[in-house]
Amino acid sequence: MFTTRPTLQGTFGMVSSTHWLASQSAMAVLEDGGNAYDAAVAAGFVLHVVEPHLNGPAGEVPIILAPAGGEVRVLCGQGVAPAGATVAHYRSLGLDLVPGTGPLASAVPGAFDAWMLLLRDHGTKSLADVLKYAIGYAEDGHAPVERVGQTVEVVRELFETEWQSSAAVYLPGGKSPVPGELFRNPALAATWRRLIADAACGDRAAEIDAARKIWSTGFIAEALVRQAARPTMDTSGARHTGTLTAADLAGWSAGYEAPATYDWNGWTLCKAGAWSQGPAFLQQLAVLPPELPAYGSAEYVHLLVEGCKLAMADREAWYGDAADVPLDALLSDAYNDERRALITDRASHELRPGRPDGREPRLSRQATAVAAGEPGFDAMGTPADGAGEPTVAKDGATRGDTCHLDIVDRWGNMISATPSGGWLQSNPVVPELGFPLGTRLQMTWLDEGLPNSLTPGRRPRTTLTPSVALQGGVPVLAFGTPGGDQQDQWQLHFFLAVALGAPVRGGLDLQGAIDAPNWHNDSFPGSFYPRAMRPGSVTVESRMAQETVDELRRRGHLVTVGDAWSEGRLCAVARDPETGVLSAAANPRGMQGYAVGR
Repeated sequence: MFTTRPTLQGTFGMVSSTHWLASQSAMAVLEDGGNAYDAAVAAGFVLHVVEPHLNGPAGEVPIILAPAGGEVRVLCGQGVAPAGATVAHYRSLGLDLVPGTGPLASAVPGAFDAWMLLLRDHGTKSLADVLKYAIGYAEDGHAPVERVGQTVEVVRELFETEWQSSAAVYLPGGKSPVPGELFRNPALAATWRRLIADAACGDRAAEIDAARKIWSTGFIAEALVRQAARPTMDTSGARHTGTLTAADLAGWSAGYEAPATYDWNGWTLCKAGAWSQGPAFLQQLAVLPPELPAYGSAEYVHLLVEGCKLAMADREAWYGDAADVPLDALLSDAYNDERRALITDRASHELRPGRPDGREPRLSRQATAVAAGEPGFDAMGTPADGAGEPTVAKDGATRGDTCHLDIVDRWGNMISATPSGGWLQSNPVVPELGFPLGTRLQMTWLDEGLPNSLTPGRRPRTTLTPSVALQGGVPVLAFGTPGGDQQDQWQLHFFLAVALGAPVRGGLDLQGAIDAPNWHNDSFPGSFYPRAMRPGSVTVESRMAQETVDELRRRGHLVTVGDAWSEGRLCAVARDPETGVLSAAANPRGMQGYAVGR
């Protein structure tokens, strides 16, 4: 395969993330004697600073960790809907969808507590040790990537007229962040400095628990609740207050759970449960036939697109945290034999959820109407930006905003994490803290009785979906990508390229698999406001062979040819359990993801 960079190899440690400053900060922690989990926490907080248009401390993060010699676990940093976030309340406001911005879309923030729990239980460094990198970049400044300023410019009018606290941070002196000039967020640096000082007691674990308490009941919690109560202009065109309360913050904490898994051709794939879209990756594997067409051929792309449509239709009908999910049935051989039989040589333009265990699927009113082409429901939403960077409207509505990091250390500890939410265009900056609330509730439906209905105390179904793969029960590969609904499409394409491709230098060709021409489809309801879909659509990179594009069109796919390097923002690390050799690679698209290691 053609590669833009080498697949890195070494024995000490490997890091891959969506921003070079996060990658290098994590590597600095490894060099200082920390493990993969210390490094991940440091990188996670740096990402809040350097990719604020993609994530923030009040967002969320699912984490898959594979300790050396230990059990693979999922650490859920996805907060729940507040107690007051009922369908009846939102309907009483005249809403048919949860707004894409503003405090009504705010779940209980989950990212901070998840990072702290990871540090306490699996790390070795102190709170101050891991936060010093983020504090330094927030206080002393960093040269921002172009997309930060571009995002701010899109929402400039909103910031200047409605969200003045955001303008104070992101439009200092009326000027948006510019590459090559230092951009600072002193309020955020001050928040972390105060947190460290207030939590100080001389005991590492006790300090981390104190920081968690400050977040959930102390000065940070108080500021978050005040912000949620401020009337805020959102995508509905009206000002609303949120439902987040002090009791909601005090009553939630991150927690561990078993991963969802599927065995395929000698690999075991580990994902977060069906409160995420992670099992859709597993379903796409399960529906594949025993023999695959030639890699990269039109038949191969067609098969993967059609399998994705079936998995995503099931995601729409069955995934969520508000009802029981028949995951065993969805991943069973018998069920997927039935689903595979639906794939023909023609592109399907239908939304076709299955009937696991004979159950009847139920879709939201909007999904049913859009799929049926009913008047008043626009099926032709604008495709999400293929690169996984945000598609941002002037009212702050956003699709596909996420970061990712993967790390493996010299001891064999491995981690994959996908931080997101709480981005600068989601909500006004909390003036006392320097960061905004998130908007993950926009992924729930305001129809009662669905697995993903807005339900107090339940998690909104998230698109965030890190991955860990095992061979012979041993963690071998950690990977993931930003990109909203595209995440488990791009990850499947990457994984199959790794699993089916030739090794390089005695290891997996991670960089070649990342660089290979990629694609996605939007033939199912989107997870972000306004929840559009494009039946039959496929968006491909212009590097895809013309004969492949022509054949896809002949089969009935509505093909859009995008830029040559526009699909995917994957990160990956690997470890050979026999030799101990570590590998890493990062996506060249977007010009900011980098792997480092030695």
